[in-house]
Amino acid sequence: MGFDFGTVRIGVAVGETITGLAHPLTMIASEPLAQRFEQIGALLAEWRPHQIVVGLPTHLDGTEHEMTQRCRRFGNQLHGRFNLPVTWVDERLSSAEAEQRLQQAGQSARAAKANVDAVAAQILLQQWLDQQAAQSEHQAGGTHA
Repeated sequence: MGFDFGTVRIGVAVGETITGLAHPLTMIASEPLAQRFEQIGALLAEWRPHQIVVGLPTHLDGTEHEMTQRCRRFGNQLHGRFNLPVTWVDERLSSAEAEQRLQQAGQSARAAKANVDAVAAQILLQQWLDQQAAQSEHQAGGTHA
């Protein structure tokens, strides 16, 4: 399960390692805190993921900023509350890519705004799934064109 953390909204996506595909799932409000984790807990109980992926924002040059630490804290809270492994994925430009994808799909600006966080979570989770597939292929010694 992938999360695109924001101070207002958190995008959520699900994916499968077997198919290697991620899909946008939903968006939840970041506040109030108790409600946030109640909703996340319900999603985790329903989908039963084995891994949590959280987007980690940085400046374009890779240096950390305030949101980097907030996302790390969020991921650590997920791990502590739900006892699932958490992996951080570079999320630079994922929201911009999500907006572009939604506009190319013909969604209005208003509809795109409502879906952008879940699509950004999908992009992050897909990136992680792609990395896992590449590592598995490398370990197996496979070479495909």
